[in-house]
Amino acid sequence: MQKYFLCRYDELTEGQSKGFSLGDTAAGTDNVFAVMKDGEVYAYKNSCPHRGINLDWQEDQFLDPDGALIQCASHGALFLIETGECIAGPCAGDSLTPVPVEHTQEGLYVLLAD
Repeated sequence: MQKYFLCRYDELTEGQSKGFSLGDTAAGTDNVFAVMKDGEVYAYKNSCPHRGINLDWQEDQFLDPDGALIQCASHGALFLIETGECIAGPCAGDSLTPVPVEHTQEGLYVLLAD
């Protein structure tokens, strides 16, 4: 497992989503995003299970207009923030790939498989 620094606590606020590019570009970059909801941080790989494309078209825009669900900008699939499960759209029943989050004194880290 590789540990990557995401951000300080003050860089991700309640109801906000933020995308991150991690890893060595020569070895291939992992794109992930994080959402804070009810004080908890949820992180997922930035890849829609329907087509394997990034969920966002605009930087840090991973949520629906109400900020209640994760939304794929390409085809509108909706995912629960807490579990990543698709509840509407062409990939209903599938799920986003979760990424473990670690809280430290410096901020938030994610753990990715080698």
